[in-house]
Amino acid sequence: MNRRCSDELVETPRSEKIDFNRKRKTSADHHHHHHHDKHKHGSSKRTKTPSSEKVRASHILIKHQGSRRKSSWNDPEGHLISATTREEAVAQLEGLRAQIVSGDATFQELARQHSHCSSAKRGGDLCPFGKGQMQKPFEETTFALQVGDISDIVDTDSGVHIILRTA
Repeated sequence: MNRRCSDELVETPRSEKIDFNRKRKTSADHHHHHHHDKHKHGSSKRTKTPSSEKVRASHILIKHQGSRRKSSWNDPEGHLISATTREEAVAQLEGLRAQIVSGDATFQELARQHSHCSSAKRGGDLCPFGKGQMQKPFEETTFALQVGDISDIVDTDSGVHIILRTA
């Protein structure tokens, strides 16, 4: 299940604290109630080792000409991605990040509209994961963020991203 949510890499950028629940509780509300038994599962393992610690994050990925896979759910043939320079992808993502930080839009709604990752349909949610389950740079960035922090733009071989740590 985590594999379909988690094929991106990230590097540790500076971060900025945002209240990602402050606007439009309509579409985001049902995402926050999907805790089910996943937490019970993690707490039944009473070993508090770093390998058992889980985090949850959402991200927005914008692919470009240099991305390793030049297709996405919203550009299956990769025509737009192949025509997008890294600089244009960064500029687009900077604009999205500014809307989130200013409160003009939520992370989830912009991820649904713009992210090239299949996690877009879940508002960018990457599912809970522990150490060793993601590619190392992605893991390190997510674990370094505090809950509610949004990363700066980061480059990976998948494209450019911003990450919001949610748990």
